[in-house]
Amino acid sequence: MSDYAPGPVADREMAHVRIDGAGKQALEVCRTRLVVGAGLFALAFLGLAIRLVSVGLFDVGDGQPQARIAAQSAPLVQRADIVDRNGVVLATNLDVHSLFADARLIEDAKAVAAKLAQTLTGIEPSALEAKLSSGRGFVWIKRGLAPRQVYAINSLGIPGLSFVPEQRRTYPAGSLAAHVVGQTDIDNRGISGIENRFDDTLRARPTTPLALTLDIRFQHVLHEELAAAVDTFNALGAAGVIIDVANGEVVAMVSLPDFDPNRSLRPSDDNARFNRAAHGVYEMGSTFKAFTIAMALDAGTVGITDGYDASKPLRLARFTIRDFHAQNRWLSVPEIFMHSSNIGAAKMALDVGAEGQQIFLTRLGLLAPATIELPEVGAPMFPSRWRDVNVATIGFGHGIAVSPLQLASATAALVNGGTLHHPTLVRRDPSASNVNARPASSRVISTKISYRMRQLFRLVVEQGSGRRADVPGYPVGGKTGTAEKSNENGYDSNRLLSSFVGAFPINDPRYVVFAAIDEPKGTKETKGYATGGWTAAPVVGRVVSRIGPMAGLAPVTLTPPRDVAGNEPLLVTPDGVEIRLASF
Repeated sequence: MSDYAPGPVADREMAHVRIDGAGKQALEVCRTRLVVGAGLFALAFLGLAIRLVSVGLFDVGDGQPQARIAAQSAPLVQRADIVDRNGVVLATNLDVHSLFADARLIEDAKAVAAKLAQTLTGIEPSALEAKLSSGRGFVWIKRGLAPRQVYAINSLGIPGLSFVPEQRRTYPAGSLAAHVVGQTDIDNRGISGIENRFDDTLRARPTTPLALTLDIRFQHVLHEELAAAVDTFNALGAAGVIIDVANGEVVAMVSLPDFDPNRSLRPSDDNARFNRAAHGVYEMGSTFKAFTIAMALDAGTVGITDGYDASKPLRLARFTIRDFHAQNRWLSVPEIFMHSSNIGAAKMALDVGAEGQQIFLTRLGLLAPATIELPEVGAPMFPSRWRDVNVATIGFGHGIAVSPLQLASATAALVNGGTLHHPTLVRRDPSASNVNARPASSRVISTKISYRMRQLFRLVVEQGSGRRADVPGYPVGGKTGTAEKSNENGYDSNRLLSSFVGAFPINDPRYVVFAAIDEPKGTKETKGYATGGWTAAPVVGRVVSRIGPMAGLAPVTLTPPRDVAGNEPLLVTPDGVEIRLASF
């Protein structure tokens, strides 16, 4: 047996085996280290990501939920445009930027606040300094900045300031239709008018404009004439409405004073923001006599040639009813209307009675809030117990308060053939179903009585207190109203609500125009009078003369009709008074 002794070749093979094993072991070690290292890096990045998410969504250094702030600073949801009946834009969106700060990055809060206050209007340096010293990660500085303001802020080069894109609602017509269109808040949520009433619709269908019945041309005319009257008579305010008698569409609605919806809200704007045309309710005075006469004719308690003794005041319990322009004689129905007799209207209402009066006023929509697409709608005021004295005073427009919108709508029913169309501000497709569908129209008087009412309205303008409302080519018919405003001691003869409601052209009415002046003061030109015939009737006349051509209405001339003998027909009352009523 011989011993084996490895040679040089064997030594090399064994060395190779040892080296190969050591290499594999080293590779395994490296691989393990790489895996561990990658894992540690992954964990580090994961931790960093978690921290970033935590900081970004849940914490801004003071424990305030960042999710809410993120929602506040996100771009606002689009709103649909609001346009008038001809497509003129009344409300639309404007891209803006809003400025915020990370207070943790502001080194000198006082200096930064001072610079920003010099650059941006409406900023209180001390209040801003407190915000910038709060250490919070997100604080609003100012929202809705114009491009030039953004440029000015960027030029300051202050670290910690940033912008977020937003949208701001803008109103190209300014205050012209503010009470109808309404306004949004800083977050583009509707807070008044159409903006509030259709807030969900405007957000849900941002590419479909909401078309109103307003005609901005008519709106401008009514606004301008009422503003001129307020200035001329040093009045507290005014209200006006124009309604299409064929369908109840409100083509103009004005309330003065008004406000600019492009400006931020202020507590001092409360009076200006009040919609006198739809929200305000007032005793309307003698304009109500039109409803009393229509009611009596409809009930059959009186005929057009009948009348009442107005030779002396009417006493009911402890109340005495007198005429402002007393004729001190028996008056026919047309004369009661033409001379605006309180006594005659009161007796006419008493003949119909409380129940009949309530039923008729309900049919005209005067005992419930107007069904119009505004959140600001006033509820009428009337007695809880309808006694004889209430029947009498309501007969001539006292003891009941309604809105100008309601009065204009009810008057439209008297002149359009007898149909009440509930007022509307939104144009609709009659064939389309709509959850906001308007109440159905309803007949309130016969076409014959409607014709008689148009004759009486015309009589007031031709021979009565409404002469200053007449317009050549556009014959107007209407009624004046002068109501004393009440106070804690009763009625104040120095505080009047003077009004006029008119329809034109009265031979074939197209529009009803109502104007009311709140506490006008008489002038030298009006001989010191501040009644409806001197203050409001001229406003309606000027409005009619301007919107008639806009509406495409051809001028007409009313020629008195003649009988077969060529004589002008006369209405002869039982006491022999001859009254000429227009024939259309």
